[in-house]
Amino acid sequence: MRLVYGYAVAVAAAMLIPQGIGAQAPQEAARAVAGGGITAPGWVGKIDATEEKNGQTLNNAKLAAEGGGLHVTTGPATTYWNPANKAAGNYTVKATFKETKYMKLNAHPQPYRILIFAFDVGTTTQSYLYCAAYGNGTFIVRGFGPEPFQVNGRRGEPNAAIAKAAGPGEPVTQEIAVSVKGDKVECSVNGTVVGSYDKSALVAAGKLKSTDGIYGIRFAHNTDAIVTGLTMTKN
Repeated sequence: MRLVYGYAVAVAAAMLIPQGIGAQAPQEAARAVAGGGITAPGWVGKIDATEEKNGQTLNNAKLAAEGGGLHVTTGPATTYWNPANKAAGNYTVKATFKETKYMKLNAHPQPYRILIFAFDVGTTTQSYLYCAAYGNGTFIVRGFGPEPFQVNGRRGEPNAAIAKAAGPGEPVTQEIAVSVKGDKVECSVNGTVVGSYDKSALVAAGKLKSTDGIYGIRFAHNTDAIVTGLTMTKN
């Protein structure tokens, strides 16, 4: 499937996510997207709690089916998911995210994320993990349980496998995947495992409730991107 996302992050579970690496730069205010709302059949979404406090609404971001995929434009930071998309056991959830114009709507890099292990999505007791890549060559893995917890550091880390945009306004594409394999959870970008973590360290008090659940996508504020090939396969 294809998603033009304002702030894509990668695949799996759905819900509110911290700004991550973007926190190293000043955050401009979220803009309202003209003609916003969700028109992709079966999909739902929720904006971050901080965006709600600032007066933003879900209709200030846009998710639309387009060319067999999805086109996402934000607006407020938003998580999108289809309740029918579920994964359990050993599996891989992946998608390809393309910013046709890097940093088109923002003044600093924003990540694309795949969310997994979503429980109580959209509520104050939600639990989920995400893997995100940035067009500047870095990635970040974070979770909520329901309080945020870090997996690979407050600002993530660089990896040679992650594509870098030639500059603002230039295209950049990342394939992002999250896999559950036995006692490990892996984050992969462009076919390379960039992070591998013990499941026992993630499924714990104050973190994930399980590695089974809903998967989805999340986008930071003021981002526009295309997402294709959102799929789940059993390992």
